[in-house]
Amino acid sequence: MISPLAYIHPEAKIGNNCEIGPFCYIDRNVEIGDNNTLMNSVTVLYGSRIGNGNTFFPGAVIGAIPQDLKFVGEESTAEIGDNNKIRENVTINRGTAAKGRTVVGSGNLLMEGVHVAHDAIVGNQCIIGNGTKLAGETIIDDKAILSAHVLLHQFCRVGSYVMVGGGTRSSQDILPFSMIARDPAAFCGLNMVGLKRRGFDRETIDNIHRTYQIILQGTGLLKDLLEQVEREIPQSEERDYILDFIRSSKRGFIR
Repeated sequence: MISPLAYIHPEAKIGNNCEIGPFCYIDRNVEIGDNNTLMNSVTVLYGSRIGNGNTFFPGAVIGAIPQDLKFVGEESTAEIGDNNKIRENVTINRGTAAKGRTVVGSGNLLMEGVHVAHDAIVGNQCIIGNGTKLAGETIIDDKAILSAHVLLHQFCRVGSYVMVGGGTRSSQDILPFSMIARDPAAFCGLNMVGLKRRGFDRETIDNIHRTYQIILQGTGLLKDLLEQVEREIPQSEERDYILDFIRSSKRGFIR
């Protein structure tokens, strides 16, 4: 299951039933779990931590040092969970002193040419399209979909159940449950198709819609609009998630 043309550092830890193709390079201080497939020419560098059942396509580079001039060789990791598909030429850099680790969760699909920069966090069951670039310390919440060639500015956060249109550039946070597209990026309504596919019922979708009507179409201070949502929209996990997301936003959010 391990090609004689692959290089594996003697200190690397490799789990059971892994397939490692020709011309792969696995550095020291690397831990790879069980049932992983590394096709040819995959590079796994110092500080990488990989779970179980992942598939890495040719040209993927995991754990390269950050593209950040503040990085001075500090110990950090690039951590990948379970059952991800990491397609051709994906690059996932390890962390810096800022957070110490870059994290990709479980059940994700990262398509060809995706870049995940230092200290970024990608949740679970996300789809990230060809050529999309996530800058340092970005956060992608669970079940988000980013289409091809999306550019996400440093420190931005993307909410769960989002659909971001191809070629979108964002320097602000992207609200949960929303569709974002156009140039400049704009809120285009709820991700109705995605919410229905994920089993959201009509009442929940209506309450999310009413929440955003108050926040995005109301007048007055944002603080007062959020308090109006708390008064008028029944308490739910989705309502509270939206309110917490907005209150914790450091870059503002796309409207």
